[in-house]
Amino acid sequence: MARRGGFPGGMGGFGGMNLNNLMKEAKKMQADLEKTQSEISAQEFESSAGGGAITVKVTGDKVLKEVKLKPEIVDPDDVEMLQDLIITCVNDAFGKVDSATKQQMGKFNIPGLM
Repeated sequence: MARRGGFPGGMGGFGGMNLNNLMKEAKKMQADLEKTQSEISAQEFESSAGGGAITVKVTGDKVLKEVKLKPEIVDPDDVEMLQDLIITCVNDAFGKVDSATKQQMGKFNIPGLM
């Protein structure tokens, strides 16, 4: 005798898992994700280059908040070096944001998130 349609375990292949529980877990995970993202956004990350001649601060949202230059690093005859140091410093600070984000978001173990 032919078996009627359906999935093994019932509930559309969820293995009997209560759909309401699944939705509650999804909402809780979403709230936890949003909280973690908010915590990262509120943090400040600092980086320096040129032996501390340049220091920058960025937020977890990758917004540049502060650039400090020691006066001796400012050489009108070598502007390119100053520009390169600033770029290096800012990119390093953004790398710290990325690293912290991966570390914090990694606890959620969602494929494709990071």
